[in-house]
Amino acid sequence: MTAIDPTAHLTAEQIEELGRELDAIRDEVIAGRGEKDAAYIRKVISAQRKLELASRGVLLFSIFPPAWLIGTAGLSVAKIMDNMEIGHNILHGQWDWMRDPKIHSTTWEWDHVSPSDQWKHSHNELHHTYTNVIGKDNDLGYGIMRVDEDQKWHPFHLGQPLWNFINACFFEYGIAAYDLELGKNLNKRRRKNPEFRARAKAVGRKIRKQVLKDYVIHPLLSGPSFLPTLAATFTANLVRNIWSHSVIMCGHFPEGVQVFERRSIKGETRGQWYLRQMMGSANISGSKAMHFMTGNLSHQIEHHLFPDLPSNRYAEVAVKVRALFEKYELDYVTGPLPKQVFSAWHKVFRLSLPNKKPKANVKGKTPDRERELVAA
Repeated sequence: MTAIDPTAHLTAEQIEELGRELDAIRDEVIAGRGEKDAAYIRKVISAQRKLELASRGVLLFSIFPPAWLIGTAGLSVAKIMDNMEIGHNILHGQWDWMRDPKIHSTTWEWDHVSPSDQWKHSHNELHHTYTNVIGKDNDLGYGIMRVDEDQKWHPFHLGQPLWNFINACFFEYGIAAYDLELGKNLNKRRRKNPEFRARAKAVGRKIRKQVLKDYVIHPLLSGPSFLPTLAATFTANLVRNIWSHSVIMCGHFPEGVQVFERRSIKGETRGQWYLRQMMGSANISGSKAMHFMTGNLSHQIEHHLFPDLPSNRYAEVAVKVRALFEKYELDYVTGPLPKQVFSAWHKVFRLSLPNKKPKANVKGKTPDRERELVAA
């Protein structure tokens, strides 16, 4: 919620026209989905499984340093592929149109401690509906960080750079925690709620399954290489977690990305929802390999606009979406990965400190903000 609304120059009619133009882009992609797209995701799944199998095979000999390095690198990439380009996008329903029961959002389970059904609720239903709305979007600061100058500062926030780093290292567990909305369910009364207990048990079962696979079965199969394989698996999970966290941070938290107040979405139209996605997201520029390794979430703006379109189509969609940004004189926030990472972390540090300006200067506190379509 910056002091200047970057969308204030748009009329209500222009916002709705923007929505219609974005709908037309979406309809064009849906009409053009076909065998080429289906072949893409099947090829990616096959490559990921082969890479993981080969990497775990190499780790059987991880007592030898070259094997450890090769196996760990391969397993790290395989886990990133599983979470980003495959799991995340399948669970969004991007490939449901194929009618393949093996590659469907209702049947897919990923290499992650958060059960897919709980993740789909917190991510697909909540995050993508209430993108960057303070108090509604759990992905915004993960419930442990101050994300806007207008939020009340507490001494606790001084530690948010540390909390964020710890969250990055164990990101899959952090996701599982806020999928459970653990923060608000810690009191005794809420813990006894049958629905919460059932969800907590499901998370516990998934964690046990992941731990058993990664830290017991595969190391045991390595025999004399038990400890090196154990270390390799821990390292691969750490690399995957930090990479995933970095990509998500770059898409939601750099300077220039807007956050929104609850009141701003009251009576929100389709065009206004689209506009909020555009202003509440940022992209990462780079090579095709980099886009692939981010699960095409380097096209975060396009993903937030069209979360259920096949990820391999985001690059072509981005050209048309950027043209609309220029047409409507909106800021398309993008940049290379190092720049976006620095920007996001700079914001984490900046917001860990109390405001330097008086709250009266913060946008949204003046009487003329009744129009706040995107309290940005």
